[in-house]
Amino acid sequence: MVVIVFQDRRHAGRALAEIVRCECAGEYAPENTIVLGLARGGIPVAWEVALVLELPLDVFVVRKLGVPGEEELAMGALASGGLVVLQNDVVAAFGIRQETIDAVVAREQLEIERREKAYRGGSPAASVEGRKVILVDDGLATGATMKAAARALRPVARRILVAVPVGAPGTCAELRDEADRIVCLETPDLFHAVGEFYHNFDQTTDDEVRDLLAQARQAIQRSRAG
Repeated sequence: MVVIVFQDRRHAGRALAEIVRCECAGEYAPENTIVLGLARGGIPVAWEVALVLELPLDVFVVRKLGVPGEEELAMGALASGGLVVLQNDVVAAFGIRQETIDAVVAREQLEIERREKAYRGGSPAASVEGRKVILVDDGLATGATMKAAARALRPVARRILVAVPVGAPGTCAELRDEADRIVCLETPDLFHAVGEFYHNFDQTTDDEVRDLLAQARQAIQRSRAG
């Protein structure tokens, strides 16, 4: 099996957008759909999806809850709005106490608030009430952040499509219980980390997120004016 290795997130987004357009032709329209990129790495991917499908774009902030002392390992995730999703097997394996979880959640909540202010400059988040949502990230490893995002949006969104360029097969299968539909462009059997499927996997910056959101707003305005 030949697996695509993407040049960068923008390249991955273009490839993903074509698959979503082919598989979901006619299902999503600007008046009832929004693309939400998970901050920060999901935004360059989501920007390409929104551009190809001619849909509005916004950011959805989700923070991984790292195991103390092993921060790269997720014990769960915190979504904008305060919803916490825990990886109970990880919590149990490391014997993590509730007060430790609460402290990590409190710290990451502050970071969510900082990022939302930085990305939108005080403007409110786009409404998802009654709309179809295409949730996009640069890949799925444990899936903790995507699960948190999908569960946070489930009560208000009309329909949720999770779309990623690459994901661990088991994680992509698990996400089918969280979303109405999932598109995983690549599900390689040998999967260790999302970054191994990108030539360039440099961290997305706050400035890049702001710039892409501004470009997306301008593109929508030009489309409406034309």
